[in-house]
Amino acid sequence: MASGVLRIDGSYGEGGGQILRTALALSAVLGRPVELVKIRAGRKNPGLQPQHLSCVKALAEITGAEVHGAELGSSRLHFVPGPITGGSRRFDVGTAGAVSLVIQAILAPLAFADAPSDLVLTGGTHVPWSPPAPYISEVFLPMVKRMGLAATWQVQRGGFYPKGGGEVRVAVQPLTRLRSLDLTDRGALLAIRGISAVARLPRGIAERQVSRVRCRLADAGHKIEIEIAEFDAACPGDTVFVWAEFEQARAGFGALGERGKPAERVADEAVDALLDFFAGDAATDPHLADQIAVLMALANGRSVLTTACVSQHLLTNLWTIQQFLPIGISLEGQPDGPGRLSIDGAGISASSWGAMAAARA
Repeated sequence: MASGVLRIDGSYGEGGGQILRTALALSAVLGRPVELVKIRAGRKNPGLQPQHLSCVKALAEITGAEVHGAELGSSRLHFVPGPITGGSRRFDVGTAGAVSLVIQAILAPLAFADAPSDLVLTGGTHVPWSPPAPYISEVFLPMVKRMGLAATWQVQRGGFYPKGGGEVRVAVQPLTRLRSLDLTDRGALLAIRGISAVARLPRGIAERQVSRVRCRLADAGHKIEIEIAEFDAACPGDTVFVWAEFEQARAGFGALGERGKPAERVADEAVDALLDFFAGDAATDPHLADQIAVLMALANGRSVLTTACVSQHLLTNLWTIQQFLPIGISLEGQPDGPGRLSIDGAGISASSWGAMAAARA
């Protein structure tokens, strides 16, 4: 084993793919070789699955890494990164693997690349157990932009379960150093927006979803600007995504249709989650905290946010971060309840990689 290799137990906490994505992202940014064991041990289908392999292969290409164990079902992975390079690339997640989870793994490294990146990601854009595509463009990236990281995300083709086949174009501009972030107070509500989308299904389904969303929000005293989209896709699908824009933050919530599920129920699921969020006073929704924690850890200075839910994803992610970085992390709140997260960022810069890698050689 190479000198300075960090060993990460993939069975910790929820034992899912989050540990893999975060560990590889930090390995790439910090130039720190890593060995992951017991990968996804907490899942029914443990080990590397196609969408996890796509993250491994993407980061291996971006960093020119030496990799051992990148095989379907593997529970152990050895990853030794090289310098991070930008450029034009195409990554295929395969079937309906979520493209939004791939961007979670590669965004931080690309922020410190030697050149801009222009990517095409193919796979699932609206699939279960992952952020839907509009969450990335309308919630996650606008918050990331406040840290100085400019990235765009454009859906070219929809990708629903089970066939996937969606396509997203991603552009990332590298930076020198990430700024800290303060998301403690969301401020006044400025607007509620949404999208009701169908693929290879009657437009009337999307229209029914729009009608239901408007009616539900009107009953709660809110107006919404919501549009209808009809996607080209490999298989049928429908979805509703709604998001709230506040003075200082954004929050988003989505729902997916399935065979036998009424359009009105799809709309209700998204609206119920939004109204539940309105009932509290947190600045961020339950999903943003764990997605942005890695960037907070790399930023210059202390970042703080309040979250509507201290999720198991967040707890597992914070543990993984602490394996790489000896930084101060404070989390107030109980699991599954509201909380406040404070991270003293390591102040990593684009010029840090060579020095850190050389120190471990």
